[in-house]
Parts: sequence; structure tokens; C-alpha cells
Amino acid sequence: MFIFWGDGSDEAKSLVEAIRVRSTENFNWTFIFILAVVFYVYWSEIHKKNTEAVCAGLALYGVHWLYEIVNAIIGHVTGYPLWSVSNASTTFILLIGVCWELSMMFSLAGIISFKMMPQDRTKRYFAKNGRKGISCKLVGALEMALLFALFESFLAGTSNHSFIWVYKWWGVLPVFITTYVPFFLASNYVPDMAPKKRRAFLIAEWSLVAVLLAVLIPLGVI
Repeated sequence: MFIFWGDGSDEAKSLVEAIRVRSTENFNWTFIFILAVVFYVYWSEIHKKNTEAVCAGLALYGVHWLYEIVNAIIGHVTGYPLWSVSNASTTFILLIGVCWELSMMFSLAGIISFKMMPQDRTKRYFAKNGRKGISCKLVGALEMALLFALFESFLAGTSNHSFIWVYKWWGVLPVFITTYVPFFLASNYVPDMAPKKRRAFLIAEWSLVAVLLAVLIPLGVI
């Protein structure tokens, strides 16, 4: 079953209110296995010196963390975040809107998106008769964003409430435009930046993530 918008129901609100962030109550060994898979993928790419693929993964994953932090702040300020994950759907909730399994998937999503692009990343679609066409990077980002938005709508309709949307104005369309498009633009465009700019982007991105987590978690904001 697909759900395309939040319903503002008391059930959705009660599910969010029951979320236990960073509780080990449902913890199990799949946590370690998933972490091992992520390590294997990244170290395989590093061993092969696929710097661009690693940068794609880190670029998207950093954007993901910034979004999750902002979502948790929204939840702290307004009472409900834009999106949440339920206790029943995961082994460990990192922040109110992201569980361990989901976060580890996003740690690999950038690499996957990057590898799905044509080998010639300068390729442009519909480029004929003097038209510049559309960059394969942009097309790839839009395709992946649409796929992820639709899959999130499926998760929102699962019986264990894998995703919870409370606000009636939040759903597939805003998720697609404001969340997933920026995610995959980062993974598809950052790797082709000049090395110095790419390094500066990743350092700034991850430094901001680290500072926000170090400050906001002890304060009990997220």
C-alpha cells in the first residue's frame, strides 16, 4: 500500500511520541553485519583508488545527516518532525527520523547513484539540432530521487509504520523535491568538482555535521 501524504491522525502523533531515540531495546546483531557490509564497500573502493565513488558516497551521506539533524530540530521545536521511523521497524534509532538500517543504506546510496551514471559523465540527453540537452548527472539525480520518494511512500504504508508522516502537507512530492533531489545532486556532481573544491566541500559538510551532533545531542535537542 502506498501513502502519498501525511494524515495528521492521532495514531501518527502517538507513534511519534512513543519513539525511543538511541534505545537499545530492539538491538540485535544485524547492526554489526550491516556495518561490516558498509566497511567492505568503502574499503573496496578505496583499495581500487576509486576516489570519485568514495566522494559521491560521502557527499550524499553528509547531506543526509544535515537533513536528519534539521528534521530532529523541527521535531524538538514544533513537537513533530517532518518524518519519523517507528520503534517496531528497526534495531536502533539514531535520530527521530532515521534508524540504523536506513542511515547505512544512505551511506551507500551515493556510490550506487554515481555508478549508475554513464561512463562518460559529460553525456547530455536530447542534445541535437543545436540544443545543449540535459546533463546525465541531472537526469540520474531526478530518476533516483523519484525512485526513493516512491519507495518512501511504500514504507509509510507498511503495517509497522516504517515511516511516519504527521503533517498533512508533507508527503511524496515535497520529499522528492526538497529532500531526495538535493541528495542525489550531491552524489552526482560533487565527484567531478576540482579536487581542492571537492575536498573543501566534504570537509565543510562533515565538520558541520560533527559540530551539530556534538552540541545538540548533549543538549537534548536531537
